[in-house]
Amino acid sequence: MTIALSVVDLTRDFDVSAPWLNRVIERKPKAFLRAVDDISFEVPLGSCLSLVGESGCGKSTVARLVTGLYRPSSGTIKFSAGKTGAPLSAQMIFQDPFASLNPRWRVFDVIAEPLREFGLRKGTTAIAGRVAELLTTVGLSPNDGRKFPHEFSGGQRQRISIARALAGEPEFLVCDEPTSALDVSVQAQILNLMRRLQDEMGLTYLFISHDMSVVRHMSNQIAVMYLGRIVEQAATEQLFADPKHPYTRMLLETIPNVRNPKRQREAPAGEVPSPMNPPSGCTFHTRCPLADGRCKVERPEMRAYPGGSRVACHRVAESMAALAVPA
Repeated sequence: MTIALSVVDLTRDFDVSAPWLNRVIERKPKAFLRAVDDISFEVPLGSCLSLVGESGCGKSTVARLVTGLYRPSSGTIKFSAGKTGAPLSAQMIFQDPFASLNPRWRVFDVIAEPLREFGLRKGTTAIAGRVAELLTTVGLSPNDGRKFPHEFSGGQRQRISIARALAGEPEFLVCDEPTSALDVSVQAQILNLMRRLQDEMGLTYLFISHDMSVVRHMSNQIAVMYLGRIVEQAATEQLFADPKHPYTRMLLETIPNVRNPKRQREAPAGEVPSPMNPPSGCTFHTRCPLADGRCKVERPEMRAYPGGSRVACHRVAESMAALAVPA
């Protein structure tokens, strides 16, 4: 199995200090927010790994770190060699198609820009032909290149964003909640398009979402994040069939059940703590029904378990250890 992306001990801190003069007058030290806290994962070539979690857990920061928009505070990000022998080329599909397209450019120029900048096509005719091909690939008409982004619906704009990303001829796509700003019916169309493109072009995806039903449709593997850390990672169907971490089980409870819409569901306890002042020990202990004194003081290590899952939880480690002890 070839690994397309390897992330090891990745951490990113942001300086959120007050202005210098305010800190001098108020005698306050600098303040830092740890958005990503020592995470590691791998994405096999041709697969899709999804990062999932509530807002503010650090998913989008990971996406920006992987694409080079942010620099890591520590840790490594390594792409394997692509078809040319150089590291895999990566592009990003952003969350909001209303904000990620230049409103003053025609769609043709939006898609043609990567072709010109990377020198992937030479001459007006070749560029025009490639733009028309990309528009057709994502389900739009070549004539749509004459229009401006505001003339399209949200789903159509996201198709344009996908075409722009494909113009750079990437082998790896980082998708930062690409359907969260769209209606549910349009979400399905975009997800099906992305699955088709992956199959046809052999693309590898790092998919960011807060919606468990969306990532189930897209992913080979799912990594669950909470306050900057990965708390559980497993193959998609394994995670849905046998979620081990209490936070994962809480997220799965939020998925509507058509067959049993009135089922009893336990409401999540409390609010997500501030990342400026995260809880000690296991950061989920303030909301966890299984937490005890150890959880409040000792940070759980990520451990591998049979079946390929990885979990960071004291209760899981204890229960698995008990099962391993002969009667």
